Amino acid sequence: MNEQLKHDLINLEHLLETVKLQGLDFLGQLSERPTSTKPNDQVNTTLNEIGIGGLEALKIFNEKFEKIIVGSSGPRYWGFVTGGSTPASLIGDWLTSIYDQNTQSTKGQGDISAIIEIETIKLLLDLFNLPNDFVGGFVTGATLSNFTCLAAARQWIGKEKGIDVAKNGISGNINILSATPHSSSIKSLSMLGIGSNNFIKIKVEEGNRECMDIEDLENKTKELNGEPFILISSAGTVNTTDYDDFKAITKLKEKHNFWWHIDGAFGAFAVCSPKHKHLMTCWENADSITLDCHKWLNVPYESAVFLLKEKHKLLQTETFQNPNAAYLGNLLDNFSYLNFLPENSRRLKALPVWFSLLAYGKKGYQDIVENSIEMANRLGQCIEISTGFELLAPVRLNNVCFTLKGEENQNKVSAFLTNLNDTEKVFMTPTVYNGKKGIRASFVNWRTTKQDIDIAINEMNKLATTE
Repeated sequence: MNEQLKHDLINLEHLLETVKLQGLDFLGQLSERPTSTKPNDQVNTTLNEIGIGGLEALKIFNEKFEKIIVGSSGPRYWGFVTGGSTPASLIGDWLTSIYDQNTQSTKGQGDISAIIEIETIKLLLDLFNLPNDFVGGFVTGATLSNFTCLAAARQWIGKEKGIDVAKNGISGNINILSATPHSSSIKSLSMLGIGSNNFIKIKVEEGNRECMDIEDLENKTKELNGEPFILISSAGTVNTTDYDDFKAITKLKEKHNFWWHIDGAFGAFAVCSPKHKHLMTCWENADSITLDCHKWLNVPYESAVFLLKEKHKLLQTETFQNPNAAYLGNLLDNFSYLNFLPENSRRLKALPVWFSLLAYGKKGYQDIVENSIEMANRLGQCIEISTGFELLAPVRLNNVCFTLKGEENQNKVSAFLTNLNDTEKVFMTPTVYNGKKGIRASFVNWRTTKQDIDIAINEMNKLATTE
């Protein structure tokens, strides 16, 4: 055995104890951790010939990187819809690394990780009150979830036209309809060979909305003259957390032939709250759904789920099958994750989710969701009564979209946001809404409190008076 490896193996308990204590220190001070940083871009390009061992590597990491790692899992990091890790999900994530399993088959031959994943999918269906006619799997994020669902939809379109797209490639045009698709869906169209520009834009409803106009959707559906198409709908748009009308889409689906995909990366979690579950009425009628676990479920990155109706399982298997791989056996005869997901080999992403779901249950996630919505509304109310800011749209759920008050201040928005993030007390992201430069704050972190809102508003007001 290599001497450095042997030394670290002998001292493994001390190594892990050192890292544990460092991790506890980080988590204990997470609320005070800077939310942004200005790192030195200097990169080391040489490698030690014989290695330095785990403890020395940790020492260099701490000297070079640790102090400039931001508190992105903390209570005032409101950019990119970023959640934090619950204590139970950390247990699951640590054990995932320790056990180091490869999620492949469902029969447990080799390991049982796929069984854990299947159970976790069932628990998620229960959390969301979705029927058991959905199946699913874990991927890295919304991009891969949307990609996986739309890949199955592409295969469905092909079958409707008598083409096996997975084997023979795209032939002819594939009709995609959407109003405000997330960028990851558009990226997926590019990766799938459909083309990021090749979708039919549906109008949004009037009245400062981002949801699709159902009348325009129906008109554009009729214009396709019975051609099958894919509809990408939104359960929570990125700027204002707006929702498409799933009840109306369900009625439309009864009359027309299309694959209905819902991007519910974070917005689908509204169903965990009795006060807001009406936003998701009829979503169980979709063919496929995207969910991000590292957002509102508050588990470590990278964790997302795709769901699709069990009747489409064969389409999924056809899309991601492993042809000409004799060592994998005849996997088309039996369902296997090897033939169900883009990756052949995956870490046990389900375990942190499994731990967190069991630890906190339905009530725990109801509380997390409703607290986030309360915090978003608190920030929105502070903005409404302020002299320096204005909302660009009503606070519909957990996102706050606002700007500097006054048209004359539009050219100051970017500088203001940069200065705000430079305070290292709060982090938000830029956006454009209805042609105006804006700022977006997204609330999904389980740690956020009223005190965090007060800290952010205080920093915002101080900067507004000096701009």
